[in-house]
Amino acid sequence: MLHSIPPSSVKVGMYVTKFGGTWLDHPFWFSRFVVKPKDVMRINEASIPYVVIDDERGVRPESPAVEEQTGPVADSATASENPEAVKVRPKPSSGFQIAKPVRRGPVFEPARRENDRERARNIVDGSLATMKRTLSDVRLGRAVRLVEVTELVDGIVGMVERSPRTLLEILRLKKKDEYTYLHSVAVCSLMVNVARHLGRSEAEVRDYGMAGLLHDIGKMGVDEEILNKPGSLSEAEYERVRQHPKYGHELLLKTANIPELALDVCLHHHERVDGKGYPHKLSGDDLSEAARLGAICDVYDALTSDRTYKSAWTPVETVTAMWRWHGQFDRDLLFAFMQAMGIFPTGILVELRSRQLGVVLENGKRNSRPRILIFHALGRAKRVPPVEIELDDDFANDAIVAIADPEKFGLTIEECRPDAIWNEWGGLDVKQASG
Repeated sequence: MLHSIPPSSVKVGMYVTKFGGTWLDHPFWFSRFVVKPKDVMRINEASIPYVVIDDERGVRPESPAVEEQTGPVADSATASENPEAVKVRPKPSSGFQIAKPVRRGPVFEPARRENDRERARNIVDGSLATMKRTLSDVRLGRAVRLVEVTELVDGIVGMVERSPRTLLEILRLKKKDEYTYLHSVAVCSLMVNVARHLGRSEAEVRDYGMAGLLHDIGKMGVDEEILNKPGSLSEAEYERVRQHPKYGHELLLKTANIPELALDVCLHHHERVDGKGYPHKLSGDDLSEAARLGAICDVYDALTSDRTYKSAWTPVETVTAMWRWHGQFDRDLLFAFMQAMGIFPTGILVELRSRQLGVVLENGKRNSRPRILIFHALGRAKRVPPVEIELDDDFANDAIVAIADPEKFGLTIEECRPDAIWNEWGGLDVKQASG
């Protein structure tokens, strides 16, 4: 039987099947394992709201207050098609209603949240100092201090294991004059996040982090006046900027023990899957996964940062624009990036774990809780009365598993617009009555 228990009740020998919160919140590469002595402290130190354990595969909980993993169960059609979807949104008993996600387990302690923020601030402050030294050395023609850089990557990976959302929030507060130094730290954090989401090994995750940290080091070969120019670049200036991947790659080749993956991302993070990037105009499978992911993380942080020549876009505005730029990014990796961040483009058709189709309405105040308008049941291949749901951070009720093509389900883009969906079932008056 499955039980939800607080992290403080976890004991050696228990079998963990799931952590509360998103994958961002727990410090483990896997979420199914037998608890060892070293795991107990990590679970208690992490920002995990609750832990789900299986008492048939490990030690039983001793507390009588544990909560069995029951709750709303999918209908027979849904359950047979997707056995994993055992907890979906509550169905409306009649008419229309907004389904509220069920929250289980204890709430994060404010002291723990503040402790995480303090740790993140310390990481960012240390990163700023390290990157200033590193980039200054490069401008002076010195080699990269690999020991310092490696220690910085390890610190970022450790913070990502503990509370990546907190680290990314702090990094988004970087000032305009800190962008040159902290952009690479942010890309490092984003690369580590997505690599974990993709299930890469611990060693690979660290290589992805190193690649993110060093991807833009070639910009130290470009005049600062060009990099910080508030207006448009001339063709000659732009051509100078386009040389930075080659310059960075040549520089890193002179540094011993740089991971091959980091060399690859440094050289190819401005390539595009349609072959219109630079410096080599590579496309598709000619680009490694790491290079394609590096391009996504690089552009995302650039667009969500305040620069000397532009104001920051919101995370939702950014992923919405990036999804619309056909040919620039690997679509599968971009979707994995959005899953890892919990941010999706507004107005897009998505498929949920509960075998339903919906339209993303907004991403909530925290930019990580998408609000979805459900209107089509795949199990029954029919339209259903529209219901608005909010996906909670822990995805206990449901989760987005794919961005859907309307034509695949016999729908037009127009039919997937929220106003058209509501009008089909009686118009805005019905929507207002349901709220």
